[in-house]
Amino acid sequence: MNEPYSPATPRPISSTSPSTMKMFMGFLTVFIVAQMIGTVLFCLYLHMKMDKMEEVLSLNEDYIFLRKVQKCQTAEGQKSTLLDCEKILKGFQDLQCKDGGASKGQPKFEMQRGHEHREHPHLMHKNETTMAVEKRQPIAAHLAGQRSNKTVSVLEWKTTMYGPMNNNSISYQDGKLKVKEAGLYYIYSQVSFCTKAATSAPFTLYIYLYLPMEEDRLLLKGLDTHSTSMSFCDLQSIREGGVFKLREGDMVFVNVTDSRRVNYSRGSTYFGIFKL
Repeated sequence: MNEPYSPATPRPISSTSPSTMKMFMGFLTVFIVAQMIGTVLFCLYLHMKMDKMEEVLSLNEDYIFLRKVQKCQTAEGQKSTLLDCEKILKGFQDLQCKDGGASKGQPKFEMQRGHEHREHPHLMHKNETTMAVEKRQPIAAHLAGQRSNKTVSVLEWKTTMYGPMNNNSISYQDGKLKVKEAGLYYIYSQVSFCTKAATSAPFTLYIYLYLPMEEDRLLLKGLDTHSTSMSFCDLQSIREGGVFKLREGDMVFVNVTDSRRVNYSRGSTYFGIFKL
């Protein structure tokens, strides 16, 4: 009996969606690019590491060579059988000659023993001169009295030929000395004056610390009573001094009860300060 022919049903063909293929290809591309970037960075790092290692090895070789030269310059090194001192010293001399030929006018390299450092003679002389100048210029000022034709509240002063005046550390303005460095200072003053028998009030000398924002602070005070002499002017003097701690920018000045009676003859009236 003949059965009717029926063709076989074809198998379904599995197909991948286009979006999945695009994602896979994108991921593969990103992976390959990242791999290439990582490889390049690793090669750069390896190259830098190799350069650094070569530099360290070069410095190490130079150090070892200098150590050998230094040891060959000693009696113990010359007796050693492990070092060919003649060859080492000859190589070092050749290196010096090459260096001298390449840079004429430059001082030749000179092997130093131990950790000593030799400065250029000109620089050493300059440093010694600077230190000597600093030592010769102490922080001090000595002023002589400056005559005034009117009564003043602050005595005025002037510089003298032999009196020190370090303008870098002490300045003068309107009868006041201003310190530019904090520290301990010795402050002193002497004022000569005329006394009369008819004058009953004592003559007083003051040294003040000038305080712009508040009342001036009294540092020292000296006084002398009137003279019993019948002469027109009996010359006397008051001198005082003391050590005080001053701040940077502090100012000191001198005042008296009657500036008209001050005697300004040479060496009689003066005002000074110096740092301890």
